[in-house]
Amino acid sequence: MDTALTALAGVRHPIVQTGMGWVAGPRLVSAVAEAGALGILASATMSPDRLRAAVREVASRTDAPFGVNLRADAGDAGERVRIIIEEGVRVASFALAPTRELITRLKDAGVVVIPSVGARRHAEKVAAWGADAVVVQGGEGGGHTGEVATSVLLPQVVDAVDIPVVAAGGFHDGRGLIAALAYGAAGIAMGTRFLLTSDSTVPDAVKARYLAAAVTDVTVTTAVDGLPHRMLRTELVDALERSGRTTALVRAVRHAAAFRRLSGTGWVRMARDGLAMRRGRELTWSQVLLAATTPMLLKAAMVDGRTDTGVMASGQVAGVIADLPSCAELVDRVMAQAEAVRARLPA
Repeated sequence: MDTALTALAGVRHPIVQTGMGWVAGPRLVSAVAEAGALGILASATMSPDRLRAAVREVASRTDAPFGVNLRADAGDAGERVRIIIEEGVRVASFALAPTRELITRLKDAGVVVIPSVGARRHAEKVAAWGADAVVVQGGEGGGHTGEVATSVLLPQVVDAVDIPVVAAGGFHDGRGLIAALAYGAAGIAMGTRFLLTSDSTVPDAVKARYLAAAVTDVTVTTAVDGLPHRMLRTELVDALERSGRTTALVRAVRHAAAFRRLSGTGWVRMARDGLAMRRGRELTWSQVLLAATTPMLLKAAMVDGRTDTGVMASGQVAGVIADLPSCAELVDRVMAQAEAVRARLPA
């Protein structure tokens, strides 16, 4: 199934695995790449040295193209871009709109630039700056999300830009792929569906928690970092929503110290990143600290298996997923179903 996405990224199938912190590591990304889809390595939770090592590990596991996801507002974004270029990574994706300068630097080096956006105006901006394609996530998607459903946002963006659009938020099977193509997208991006595979390193007990969730167990909260964040409702989420400002600040400082030790990020850079996140948003300083250290809350669940002390970002599709196929099995299933659906459509 050739589309503008497969041509641009050099992959066999128009499917993207999103860059999920602590989840999209070398094992998952290489398995997705070997399955013929575009795997995206999550770098926000890695030090630059660890990022370079992870890129090399993926390259040692597969000859297929893959990508790296970056935080555009990180103080060391330029250093991470340099690593991507030096290591010959095919695709750079961004969780926030990158600057024109970063886009130009990557494109001049032959790297395909695919930012993720949640609004039409953001898609128009990065397209004008030279992005090669854009991932547009509707409100059904996991992690930081907006209020507009994919079925409304996707056609808006397709009509607004002249670059390939990848649809994200609510996709998990071949029916969704055909629906996205019908809207004018060049493919789909899935996060939660790839998290729930046998190739994912997320602990089995955490996967079981996802599989047990109903659609109504996936909520949107601002209590974690002051921004709308879609995740499974847990005891910790309930506690965060009940916490007063002092309790939230103490928790934020504790997580900030842990994140600093793990990532090697200095306090000055963390403060600078926090100021960048606070600019233009009405966030308290405890929310800024939590935003900077949300990776630690995710790590508690996604790496340590502590669902009582961690958070579990999740798309609404968690409520309709019931198994843990390998990435190869999942991609083959999605493509087979998509072809069957397309064959049944009226000519």
